[in-house]
Amino acid sequence: MLLSILLLALGVGMISMLFLLNTQMQDKFDKNLAGVNLVIGAKGSPLQLILCNMYHIDAPTGNISLKEARPFLNPKHPLIDKAVPLSLGDSHEGYRIVGTTHSLLEFYDAKVAKGKLWSSNFEVTIGTSVAKLLNLKIGDTFKSSHGFVKDDNLIHEDGESFRVVGIFAPSGSVLDQLILTNTQSVWLVHDHDHSAHDHGDHSHEGHNHDSHDHSEDDHAHHHHDHDHEGHSHDGHDHAGHDHSHAEVTAVTPVTIAQLLEEDDSKEITSLLVKFKSNNYQTLNMQRSINENTDMQAATPAIEINRVYSMLGVGEEFLRWLAIIIIFVSGLSVFISLFSSLKDRKYELSLMRVMGASQVKLFMLIILEGLLLAFIGYVLGMLLSHGGMELLANYMQEAYRYTFTGKQFLPKEGLLFLATLLIGFIAALIPAIQAYQTNISETLTNG
Repeated sequence: MLLSILLLALGVGMISMLFLLNTQMQDKFDKNLAGVNLVIGAKGSPLQLILCNMYHIDAPTGNISLKEARPFLNPKHPLIDKAVPLSLGDSHEGYRIVGTTHSLLEFYDAKVAKGKLWSSNFEVTIGTSVAKLLNLKIGDTFKSSHGFVKDDNLIHEDGESFRVVGIFAPSGSVLDQLILTNTQSVWLVHDHDHSAHDHGDHSHEGHNHDSHDHSEDDHAHHHHDHDHEGHSHDGHDHAGHDHSHAEVTAVTPVTIAQLLEEDDSKEITSLLVKFKSNNYQTLNMQRSINENTDMQAATPAIEINRVYSMLGVGEEFLRWLAIIIIFVSGLSVFISLFSSLKDRKYELSLMRVMGASQVKLFMLIILEGLLLAFIGYVLGMLLSHGGMELLANYMQEAYRYTFTGKQFLPKEGLLFLATLLIGFIAALIPAIQAYQTNISETLTNG
């Protein structure tokens, strides 16, 4: 009997776990498609391009130059409604820092819960999961790390500190686990790294080379900047130079217009593109980019469908395995009830003598089957939801995505009814036998 219950629990638990995983993964995949029609980045795997730049669970395929990206950033582009630049490469405690513009938030209908959106260099607005799990508050500062893994050896110790100025409201999208800043900040951290190596022996108090190390032209330009108290020239004319702390923090955020004025050699990781409408020209754009440029374009919906088809084979196999286990457990419940009935025939006959009707005996065995099914279902739910909670912790560590075992699905209600039906069917033949028990013959034979 115990084996029957355990088999049933295992089958129910597997199916429930598949429901939970499939629902939560699909929800995250679909929500993070965010209306993006095309992702443009460096050559490589198209799936990697999508997973990195939209789901933030893979490494970049490389960088693209502003010269290559510039035509797609043009606000007058006849086919593109919105093109949002992303600059990746750094993180904090494993959470990715993304250099971008405020336009990104329109893809996710993002709202700021506390503070404000970043508006100067080295200001960041962070996702709700980042704030919660790293215990970050408005005004807190941190240094970025190179790459996406949590490693103290990769921290940019000489780089400028980022400062939290806002926290997003929960959106259920990838935004919950990102740290957003402007593109300039990402460039400045790495420019600082290069200049630290180039000028290590000549630096004066860390940053102040401006009036000493530049050419006459640069010096003149800096003088012009000071006269205007850090106007927007600072934001894009000197991204490759080493600024004083006062200049760095005074710079305005990089907008699309400012990006268009940047030096051609500047690099970003990718562009998220939304079309004005879908037509044959937009359909041809992906092929044209892949064939005629050094960049790569990928369609998120197509690549995610490819992921579904890959995962679908394994999921189908596990589902059938669970169904077979449940079928075997139903058979096991039937055998248990059938064999125990032989031992209880005398007992059932005595109950008849004491006034129990045939229907009452029938219902008694049916209830026994239903009770076994109920216990199996409850144990299966404990297994699946408990297992999902354990898996959620692993997924949080590995991919920064939030899964939960505390979610209960309507499908699990149907699974409950199906489990009770199995218990009922398994108990039906033994119950009919109990109904047909011959009292006098059973009592005579003892």
